Amino acid sequence: MATRSGEKGLRPTNSILRRTLILLIVCGILSFAVLIGRLYKVMITDHEKYERMAVEQQTRETSVSAFRGTIYDANGNVLAISSTAYNVFISPYEIEYNGEDKVLIATELSRILDVDPNSILEKMKDTKSWYKTIAVKVEDSVAQQVRTFKSENGIIGVHIENDSKRYYPYSTLASNVIGFVGTENKGLEGLEAVYDDYLQGTDGSVVRLTTARGIDLLYTNYENYNDAVDGCDLELTLSVPIQSIAEKYLQQAVRDYDAQNGCAIVMNVNTGEILALACANDYDLNSPWDVSEAVQERLDLIEDEQERSAALRDARLAQWRNFAISDTYEPGSVFKIITMSMALEEGIIDTDDTFYCSGTMPVLGRTELLHCWKSAGHGTQTIKEAAQHSCNTAFAQIGIKVGGELFYDYVEAFGFWNKTGIDLPGEASTRGLWWSEKVFCDKNNLSQLASASFGQTFNVTPIQIITAVSAVANGGNLMEPYIVSRITAPDGEVVYSKEPTVVRSVISRETSDLVCSILESVVGEPEGTGKTAYVAGYHIAGKTGTTTKTAKEAATGVREYMVSFCGFAPANDPEIACLFVLDNPRNKNVYTSGGVMAAPSVGGILSESLGSMGIEPELGLDETGSTDVNVPKLTGMSLEGAEAVLEGLGLEYRVLGGGVKVTDQLPAPGYEVAEGSKIVIYTEGAKTEEMTTMPNLTGLTVSQARSALANAGLYMDTSGASPSNSKVVVSRQSVVGGDEVPKGTVIGVTLIDPSDNGRY
Repeated sequence: MATRSGEKGLRPTNSILRRTLILLIVCGILSFAVLIGRLYKVMITDHEKYERMAVEQQTRETSVSAFRGTIYDANGNVLAISSTAYNVFISPYEIEYNGEDKVLIATELSRILDVDPNSILEKMKDTKSWYKTIAVKVEDSVAQQVRTFKSENGIIGVHIENDSKRYYPYSTLASNVIGFVGTENKGLEGLEAVYDDYLQGTDGSVVRLTTARGIDLLYTNYENYNDAVDGCDLELTLSVPIQSIAEKYLQQAVRDYDAQNGCAIVMNVNTGEILALACANDYDLNSPWDVSEAVQERLDLIEDEQERSAALRDARLAQWRNFAISDTYEPGSVFKIITMSMALEEGIIDTDDTFYCSGTMPVLGRTELLHCWKSAGHGTQTIKEAAQHSCNTAFAQIGIKVGGELFYDYVEAFGFWNKTGIDLPGEASTRGLWWSEKVFCDKNNLSQLASASFGQTFNVTPIQIITAVSAVANGGNLMEPYIVSRITAPDGEVVYSKEPTVVRSVISRETSDLVCSILESVVGEPEGTGKTAYVAGYHIAGKTGTTTKTAKEAATGVREYMVSFCGFAPANDPEIACLFVLDNPRNKNVYTSGGVMAAPSVGGILSESLGSMGIEPELGLDETGSTDVNVPKLTGMSLEGAEAVLEGLGLEYRVLGGGVKVTDQLPAPGYEVAEGSKIVIYTEGAKTEEMTTMPNLTGLTVSQARSALANAGLYMDTSGASPSNSKVVVSRQSVVGGDEVPKGTVIGVTLIDPSDNGRY
C-alpha cells in the first residue's frame, strides 16, 4: 500500500516535467523558426543590401577621369585639349588612426599647394572622413613635390589621384566661340557647353580590397579596373589664320577709335561655314574667371564687398558674352543691300530708274522731314549711284515703292524674324523687335517703312546680317550658319557630320549678280562710300553702315553710334563675306562713320583671308601707274648677284656688313613694296636687327608718309582709299608713333579721304 501510495504521489511531478519538456521543445522550435526567418531575411530578402554593405566595407573605389575630346580648327590646329592633372586630398581618418603630425602636414601642403594651412587643419577635424579635397588639377611638378613630402615623412593620410585638365593653346583666340569648362570638367560656355555631352566622355574606376577599417590591402592582387571612355573630338569650320586676321583688325580698330565693343565675322557665303568670329570682349580661356587689369582696377575702387562681388560677376558675364550672337543693333545703311535686292527682284525698280535727293523729303505719317546724311542732297541718281552715295532719301523712296506687305515678307524671307540656328549658345531673338504687320503696313503712316528701308529704328543681330548678305552674294540662297563640321568618337567613327543647309531661296541668280556688281562699285568707284575697303588686286563689294542707338538716345539723351561695314569677295565670284561692327566709337579726332572706321578693316580682313586661302590678287599695277614689286629672296646669294637682281627690279638697296654673301634682308621675301623702295641687305659681320623710332603718320599724305617711313628705314603697306587720290591722308597706322621697331618693318597704314565726311 505504501508503495502504491508513493507512486500516486509521483504523478504530479512527472506531469510537470512533461509539460516543461514540451514547452522547451516548442520554444526551441519557435526560436529556430525565428532564426530561420532571420536567416531568410538576411540571406534572401536583404541579400543585396548586406552584400552591398560588405563590398563597401571591404573595397575602395577610385574614379578614373575621362579626357574631354579635343577641339580642332578646320586645318587640324588644336584649339582645346585635355591632359593629365592631379587632385590632392587628405584622409582625416587615416591621419588620426596613424597618429600623423597634423601641423606638419598642414604646413607643408600649404607651402606646396599655396593653400591656407588653417583650412587644412579645419578639414582634419572630421576624423570619420576618408576624403577631403585640398587642391584640384595641379600640374605634375606640384604633385611630385607632394609625393616627395609623403615619402620623406612616411605620410599615409595624404593622397594624390589622377584627373584631367583643359588647356587652350591659343589662349584668347576665339574665346567667345570655344568657351571653357568648370572644375568638374563640365562645359560652361561656348562650344564646350553646347557640345558637352559629346566632349565629356565617361569616367572609369579602380576597385581595391580594404580592411574592415577601410585601409587598402596592398599585399593582395585584387584590383578591378573599369576603363574610362574619352570624349569625342570636334572639328570646326573656324580657321586659325583667318580668325587671327579678324582679331588683329578688330583689336586695332577698337584701340584706334576707343570703341566700347565690337565684332568681326567671316563666313563662307556658299556653305554658311563660319571661318572666323571675333569679339572685342575676349578673355584668356586658360583663366576665364580673371578680368582685365583695367576692369580689376575699377573693381578695387568699390569699397562695399557685396557691391564689388556683384560688379565682378557682371564683368565676367560681360567678357564671356558673344556680341556677334547675343546682342542686337540697328544695322543702318548695310540694310540697304536687302532693300535694293527685294526691289530689283520684284521688278519694282531697274537700273535705269532715277531717284532725286534734295537732302530732305516728306513722308506720310511723319511729323518731321526725313533727312539724308548729306544735307545738300545728292540730286538725281540711279540705283547704282544711290548705293554708292548711300542716299537715305533714295532708299526711302524705293522702300515705299516696294510697299509694306511685300517689304514685310522679304524681311521674314531673309531671316530677320527668326534665329539663324547657329550652333552657339545665347543667340538673341529679334522677332519681338519688329513692328506688328498692322502698324508697319499702315498705308496712312509710311514712317516705319521709310526708316526701315535704310536700316533704322529696328534691331537685328550681327549673325543675321552676315547670313542675309551672304544670301545676296551667293546667288540667292539663305544658308544656315554653323561652326562644328564633324564629331569623331575615340575609335575614329564619325558620329556627326554637318552638311551645308539651304534654308530657302530668297532672290534669283540674276538679281544676285546685279546687286554684286552695284556693291562692287560702292568700293571700287571714287564716289563710293565704301572705297576705303578697296585693296588693289581684289574685287571687293560691300556697304557701309552708320546709325545712332535710337532707343538709348530717347531714354537717356546720350547719342551713341554703331558703325559697320559688310563686304564680300571676290565680287565677281564670291567666296567669303565679312561683317565688321564697332559699338560706340568715342575717338573725337576721327569722323564717326562706317566708311572711315569699319570699311578699311574689312578690306584688310578679306584680302588677307583670301591670301591665306590661296586666292592671289589679280593686279600688279595700282591706279597711280607705279608698279608694286614683290621682294625677291636674296639670302644665300652673293652680294654682287643680289645687287644685280634689285637693280633689275628698280629697287634701291643699302648694304650692311663687310661680307660678300647675303645673310639676311629687310623686308622679308614676298612683301610688296613700291618701285624705288630701299631694301636692306645684310652680309657677314652685320647686325641683323637695327631699331628705329616709328614716326607719327596721322594726317600725312601718301607721299609724306612714304618719305617719313623711308627716312626711318621702314616700308608702307596701304589699305583703304586709293593712293592715287591726292586728297587722301593717313588715318591710322599699325605701329604707334614713338615706338621702337626693327628697321625694315612693313607698316600698315589706312588711307581716308577727309572730304567724305558724311555719316553713312
